[in-house]
Amino acid sequence: MGLFTPLRGRDLALHAAAITYYGGIAVVPVALLAIWAASVLTGEDAMRALAAPAIEALPDRIGADRAAAALLNAGLGLTPMLALASLLPATFYGEGLRRAFVSVSGPRAESMTGWRGRVLLLPLLVASPGLLAATLACVPYASRLFDQGGWARFGGIVVSFTAVWLALTPVLIWVYRGLAPGRSPGWVRTVLVGSFTAANLSGFLHGFILFCSLPLDLGIPFGGLDPVGAAVAVGLWLYLFHVIVLAGFAASRSPVPATDA
Repeated sequence: MGLFTPLRGRDLALHAAAITYYGGIAVVPVALLAIWAASVLTGEDAMRALAAPAIEALPDRIGADRAAAALLNAGLGLTPMLALASLLPATFYGEGLRRAFVSVSGPRAESMTGWRGRVLLLPLLVASPGLLAATLACVPYASRLFDQGGWARFGGIVVSFTAVWLALTPVLIWVYRGLAPGRSPGWVRTVLVGSFTAANLSGFLHGFILFCSLPLDLGIPFGGLDPVGAAVAVGLWLYLFHVIVLAGFAASRSPVPATDA
């Protein structure tokens, strides 16, 4: 049996698009909550100092650096009431993942699928400030290596890749074992699949940063409207991101013989 047997006969593109729709609603609120909560723990000045190297490292070709700076300022400007208001749209991500996983898993009936996904996303929202701060803490070292050129530049890419990989690994382990429906796979398989999928996503995200730096006129297919082209490009990459997530889910639930408990 194949590693991706659960996806056989399923419309992978449709399911990935559905998660992307929910993710489009949730991605900014999730980021705002993570930034706000991290600033509560570390202080606003410390958070700005942590985020500054990452923002400077982003390409300015399609305004990625300006968007990240605006997101940082908005997150730091949240009040507890605004943070609470962001919580509802943030949990849409959990609903989208749960609904897609239920559909891919088979014709099983499940009540309150959306709310199950929303509640089960909360542990990730709680962990997000620490994961964000830990990842940002690695960026200055990676940037210094990258600026040195030569093999040191390669070392900077490795450090950045590893930081994102390690941050995404526990997220995907929870997504595949806690948030996904049905009988959970064993810990060994979940950790291996979650870690491997996180490595792929880390490389994919770094590829997106490279894409943003290319001299492309994204507005050409849209009558010269560059903001529309940039939004479509981000949506496309987010869609491909979720294709990888779904492939990892299928691998975690495939009927491949395993020795894990």
